Amino acid sequence: MTKTLIVGHEDVKRLLPMAECIDVMDGLFGALARGDVVLPLRQIIPQPDRKGVFGVMPAYLGSPRAIGGKFITIFNENQDTPYESHQGAVLLFECDNGRLLAIVDATTITCIRTAAASGAATRALARKDAHDLAILGSGSQASAHLAAMRAVREITKVRVWSRNPEHAQRFARAEGSGGQRVDVSSSSEEAVSGADIICTTTAATSPVLKGEWVSPGAHINAIGASVPGYRELDSRAMAMSKLYTDRRESLFSEADDFRVPLKEGAINEDHVKGEVGEVITGKVAGRSSRAEITLFKSQGLAVEDLAAAYHVYTKAEEKRLGTWVEFSGERETRGG
Repeated sequence: MTKTLIVGHEDVKRLLPMAECIDVMDGLFGALARGDVVLPLRQIIPQPDRKGVFGVMPAYLGSPRAIGGKFITIFNENQDTPYESHQGAVLLFECDNGRLLAIVDATTITCIRTAAASGAATRALARKDAHDLAILGSGSQASAHLAAMRAVREITKVRVWSRNPEHAQRFARAEGSGGQRVDVSSSSEEAVSGADIICTTTAATSPVLKGEWVSPGAHINAIGASVPGYRELDSRAMAMSKLYTDRRESLFSEADDFRVPLKEGAINEDHVKGEVGEVITGKVAGRSSRAEITLFKSQGLAVEDLAAAYHVYTKAEEKRLGTWVEFSGERETRGG
């Protein structure tokens, strides 16, 4: 019988520390730039009541060779429940016989790899001396992005804003307990004023970040609005920024942060300077001055989940973590 490794929440956290995942995303972006992936657009099925959606995100990764996908539900109203907004599993298959290698908790993979992708982009695009961080949103992505930004820059000042002040206060208490104070801002404008790095991690359907608030030289990681119907940046913020993304096709198909100002005529299609992987591999230029505002518009890609899951799988084998179960994957042989 074919054996498959199941890796749950706690083991994923142990096996995928943020600094390691940033390096995994850095390598994955390079693979994207080289065309070493197959990546269809995700399929989203909304519930009739619009309360939640089910997403299917398939992908093939050429190095290391793996195929599979993420199957996930997104319920953004879960913020006042015991459940995460993103729940599901990443299925990892090998490419020689099609064996199911692993089933990995997608909630934790999504949380860590999303912030790690922003970490890789920040390392490539933000000023080297960027130290003042503003986070819009106070959920799990806010916490993960704080860890990612600390991994790639020497962060000395942190401000957070949330539409729910109680959540912001809770975030500040939890994340400020390690010795570095986290200040709560009363408005998103107050939070981003003077910030070197801005991370938008909300489920907003209308802009929470306006261009007029952004200081020269800032770097923005916009990650919350990755499907149509959601938007975190106004058109001015998009127009005044030097825009990079994880994948052009996803940006043009799914990102209303980009598609709305494009439709308005505030920007044109050439506003996209490149993919982050093209910056990492030297195919396109990144930041060229201290005063430029750079923007990483993250869409979240299935190959990011696949690369992270493969890293988790190989480490779990080495460290003997996770649970092995038997799946029927071998042909039965019959005599006679």
